[in-house]
Amino acid sequence: MSAEDDAMALRILLEMRPALDGHGGIPQETRLLFRELSSLQGVRVEGLLQSSSRMLARGLPADESKLKRLSLDRRIDRLARVVVALERGAERSNRLMRLWQAACTLSATGSMLVEAAMGRRQALGRFEAGSFRDFVWRALFARTLEPTHLDTVTDAGYRVARLPWSAQHFAGLLTRRLGHALYPMLDTTEYDILIAETPYPGRVPAGTRMVVRYHDAIPLLMPHTISNKAHHQASHYEALRRNVRDGAWFACVSEATRRDLLSIFPQAASRAVTIPNIVSEAYRDEPSSPERVAAILHTRSNDRVVRRARALAPRSASLTVGTAGSVDYLLMVSTIEPRKNHLSLLAAWEQLRAEGRTGLQLVLVGMLGWQSKGILRKLLPWVARGGVHVLDEVPTSEMRTLYRHALVTVCPSFGEGFGFSGVEAMRCGGIVAASDLPVHREVYADAAEYFDPYAVADLVQSVRRLIDPDSTARREALARRGAAVASRYEAAAVLPQWQRFLQQVGRAA
Repeated sequence: MSAEDDAMALRILLEMRPALDGHGGIPQETRLLFRELSSLQGVRVEGLLQSSSRMLARGLPADESKLKRLSLDRRIDRLARVVVALERGAERSNRLMRLWQAACTLSATGSMLVEAAMGRRQALGRFEAGSFRDFVWRALFARTLEPTHLDTVTDAGYRVARLPWSAQHFAGLLTRRLGHALYPMLDTTEYDILIAETPYPGRVPAGTRMVVRYHDAIPLLMPHTISNKAHHQASHYEALRRNVRDGAWFACVSEATRRDLLSIFPQAASRAVTIPNIVSEAYRDEPSSPERVAAILHTRSNDRVVRRARALAPRSASLTVGTAGSVDYLLMVSTIEPRKNHLSLLAAWEQLRAEGRTGLQLVLVGMLGWQSKGILRKLLPWVARGGVHVLDEVPTSEMRTLYRHALVTVCPSFGEGFGFSGVEAMRCGGIVAASDLPVHREVYADAAEYFDPYAVADLVQSVRRLIDPDSTARREALARRGAAVASRYEAAAVLPQWQRFLQQVGRAA
């Protein structure tokens, strides 16, 4: 991009905080969106670095005159301190450091509230990735992107928001008791658009438009299913309410999510569009040996779960492997928490085993989430016996194998905003059964078998239809439809939607 083109480019600041966590869902979408928007002509994308819970160092001054007064060693020191604070778990065992961090956060939050009340803006420091390419790549992008994109993301510019995202939410909840929720005004004067990955607990000046990537309204419409219910519901509502009031635009991940948003804030209708998630090209239909599945189940077992299972009872049964070295299994990919409906799937699997499919395994991929203890209590006896496998930190290459060779990938959730795992399975040539939700019907269309998530018998019947010996024609039809449906979520299909939307927002500025 020439200097003239760069001056005319739409300047976008994209929130990168979710990219610090997890392989799928919002973290994956954040990484892919950064990469894809960076490829657009007429767009210049930079990343906003912020921690959920830790104060960050200031980074480098945004003012060029102040930057020139810093020696090279001072610059590196400032940037290194940002890295240390962002690194997950840094100094976690040092109690004194934790207390110091909490005191600094409390002091900074108080100062921010005073400045917000006075209308002052929060400065965003610079972060130059050049000397910290390894950290930027591995901490933010490596879990989703291919190494061929390393230069793209490490050559980009970044800004630093010092105050933790959670502290900004806390400030809003604290001040709303005074009748008016106060959030910091970020100094985004260099940018035309700030894209936030969830309702953002902050504001932008008049020259910048905020775009909220709205994933779901679950904290408001299904608050009984979330963690830290009172705080999560209130912080989501207050930040969203402020965003709507300030004239933010909303890029909803599904039409179902857009309808949910407008059921709460109908005044946002003219500023809300539907742009589906991009699903990584790393999920693809490629040949692999079913014999690899057994090794994946062994090497990617969640050690914490296995230890608890062994304490309950030593494994009394080994993995059932077919004559060709394959494993027959149902697959579910999701955080283990009540809204995802693991227990209905477990009950359905138990019934199928009782019907005579004694070799059928259940493979659950996902981290342990909120209120997972009750779910684990039901899973552990089967983990001990060898029928249920709880995996975590499974790399994409191995997920392709699991999706491809599963008899069925089951998506039994009670509520979703999109539904990544079903699309990923379809991209890998897998067969999908999903709970009969409006969002699943929208995203998966006619490429899935649907069931009532509240009726275990219906789930059993749906899975049975897909795994019985006479289901070959049905499976082949679903696989063909799945490939077509999954293509809707490729970058080539989604990116033009983003380009049109950003141009619309830019013209409205």
